[in-house]
Amino acid sequence: MNEAEATGLRIDRLLVYLRFARTRSIARDMIEGRSLRLNRKHVQRVSEIVCIVDVQTLMIGIELRVAVVTSLLVRRASPALARTCYRDLSKTPTP
Repeated sequence: MNEAEATGLRIDRLLVYLRFARTRSIARDMIEGRSLRLNRKHVQRVSEIVCIVDVQTLMIGIELRVAVVTSLLVRRASPALARTCYRDLSKTPTP
């Protein structure tokens, strides 16, 4: 278990590390614009802590994304590695 998994991670950093936001200022704007929920509650502060198994619901443009955090990163990673750290529940199965 790494340090981030033991204590959790700030929501603004997590959005950047998982590539939901390009920068922390964009993540802050998402939070202040009330387009992000954590475990069904609107995120009020950029410093809220996210832990493993927390559920994020966020609007990215016109797309609604629901993701369960499965592991935490300690820095921004490649898109492929970032996708392994959450399970996307918003994808609909194709017939």
